[in-house]
Amino acid sequence: MQDTDKGSHSSYPKIELHVHLEATVRPKTLLEIARRNDFALPADTAEGIQELYDFRDFDHFIEVWILTTNALRTAEDFRRVVVEYAEEAAGHGAVYIEGIFSPIERTWRGVGWDDIFSGYCDGAQEARELHGVDVRLTPDITRGAAPEDGVELVGYAAKYRDRGIVGVGLGGEEALYPPEKFVGAFERVRDEGLGSVPHAGEVVGPVSIWGAIDALQADRVRHGIRAVEDPELLHELAARHIVLDVTPLSNLRTGVVNSLDEHPLPELIAAGIPCTVSTDDPEMFDTDLTREYVAAGSLGVDPKTLFEAGVLGALCDEPARDRLRRIGEQFDWEALGLGLGAGERLAEDSARLPAALEEH
Repeated sequence: MQDTDKGSHSSYPKIELHVHLEATVRPKTLLEIARRNDFALPADTAEGIQELYDFRDFDHFIEVWILTTNALRTAEDFRRVVVEYAEEAAGHGAVYIEGIFSPIERTWRGVGWDDIFSGYCDGAQEARELHGVDVRLTPDITRGAAPEDGVELVGYAAKYRDRGIVGVGLGGEEALYPPEKFVGAFERVRDEGLGSVPHAGEVVGPVSIWGAIDALQADRVRHGIRAVEDPELLHELAARHIVLDVTPLSNLRTGVVNSLDEHPLPELIAAGIPCTVSTDDPEMFDTDLTREYVAAGSLGVDPKTLFEAGVLGALCDEPARDRLRRIGEQFDWEALGLGLGAGERLAEDSARLPAALEEH
């Protein structure tokens, strides 16, 4: 899966609403951070770390996730992660990113809440200044945590709201911990004026999505692709204009879909549900923002449709949304050779994806 043309950039604007910042850490950066923090890694070269990153199965992915995130310990580490990913994403046309980070697990290992939040917020500010990418942040509550940990996270999210925190998510073992466990935390999310952006409908079916939109009052749903199993849910998502943050190649890597051709993204859009595409865990899933758009294009979904869904779903303030809307209005989408609802050129580009990717 390493020969899928990762890194080829494109020239049209993109919005990314679903990327775990801990899973964007470059191998070279991870080595430098681990050495500075005296944290042992199972490899001592960038090539060795890249080999470790290579996706094998979901259990291995979790092992690598734990290893990588445990190496991050200081505000400087968190700042650097944001800035470097903003540089990467900008090369793929990103103009707006909502990055996810998981602070609860870091606090369990002795890292202070303020170190975590201030580091990520410093990174978001620097990313705007250096790379011109508007980065907002949405910390995830870890499903395996106690409900009171979730409430505490929301308190810190509110504290840093003026520094770019725009919402709170829910991530982790979807099959083990239903969203209803954190109703109290998400009631506080609402009280604080933050957005609700839980993961749902990836490993677990429609019941998880119903819990996210009803119990947690989700503004967006991260993943949500298994809504196709419930016609009533499709109608409800469309009626509420709830945006789904879809990650096609992540879904392929983890086996949520058997092949890219079987991905339900076109069916979701046909049902009237606005959808974006994002990288999810780019370094660990060997993907990038351009490749996700190429994958969507191979399914007949055009980039203008995805961009407009991103504008709708972004949790930013209205001036920032207006700026994004103007970017979309001023860009010549027709110059890409794409009509509304068509994905011809991206479909042609998708031919560069090898059979190994299609058949994974």
